Amino acid sequence: MLLIGCGGNEDNDAKPSGRSASSFAADDLDGVKKIGPGRSLYIRCKGTGSPTVVMEAGDEDTSDSYAFAEPAVAKLARTCVYDRANLGRSGSAAGPRGLPALVGDLERLLKTAQISGPYVLVGTSGGGFITAGYASAHPRQIAGLVFVDTGAPLKHPPPEIVDATAPENPNNVERRDYLQVEKDAWAARKRIGEIPVTILTVKFSAAAINESPFPSERLAMRRNVERQRGWLALSPRAKQIVVHTGHAVEEDDPQLVIDAILDVVTAAAQ
Repeated sequence: MLLIGCGGNEDNDAKPSGRSASSFAADDLDGVKKIGPGRSLYIRCKGTGSPTVVMEAGDEDTSDSYAFAEPAVAKLARTCVYDRANLGRSGSAAGPRGLPALVGDLERLLKTAQISGPYVLVGTSGGGFITAGYASAHPRQIAGLVFVDTGAPLKHPPPEIVDATAPENPNNVERRDYLQVEKDAWAARKRIGEIPVTILTVKFSAAAINESPFPSERLAMRRNVERQRGWLALSPRAKQIVVHTGHAVEEDDPQLVIDAILDVVTAAAQ
C-alpha cells in the first residue's frame, strides 16, 4: 500500500481538455527509457486519443498486471503502463524509496517518453497512493482518477507489518518505504479540480476479515468502505462504488475495473 507524491517540475502542466487531433499519438511505444544518470524505466503505450490513461500497478506488480485492461482502454484513448524501479524490465534504484522518489520517477518518465497530458491516472491498491501523489503535485495535468481498492493507512500498524514493509527488509523488492508513502499520500489529499474520480472499494466478507491475524488490520477491513471515503475530497465529482470481491478486484471482476476506467475517460473527454 502506498501514497502520494510531491516535487518535480511543472513543465507539462496544462488544463485538461477534450479530444483534439494535436493530442493524439500515432505510434505505439514499447521499450526502456533513460530517466537520469544510471536510471531507466520500462514503458508501454498503445492506442491514440486524449486524455492519456496512465495505469499504476499494485505493490510489487509490473505493467503486465494491466494486460487485462490495455486492449479495451486503448480503443478509446492512448493507454500507458510502466514498471517501477526494481521491477520487471526497469532498472534498479536504491532505497528507501519515498513518495517524492516514486512520483519523481513518473514525472521524468512521462517527460522523457514524451507522453503528453492531460492524464487519467489509474491506481490499483498501493499504486493508488502514487497516483494520488502525482495528482496532488500536478493538479492541472489531471483529467480524471480511478482508485482500485486503495485503502487508508493503518493508524497503528502491528510490528510484523512494520518489519515486513521496511525498505531495508530483503523481501521488499521495491525498496519502498510503504507505510510512510501511505501516510504522506493520505496527508496530502486536496481538491484536484472538477474532474471525474471513481473509487472502487471492497466491502470485505466476514470470512476475509477473520483471515487476518492482526486486530488493527481486521478493524480497518471492517471499516474499509467508510475509510476510503477520504478520497472523495479530491473532487466534487468523485464517487465511490462498493464492490463485493476480494482485495484484487481486477482479478475477481476485471470487467468492472475496465468499465470504471472507460467511464472516467469518457467523462473526462467531454
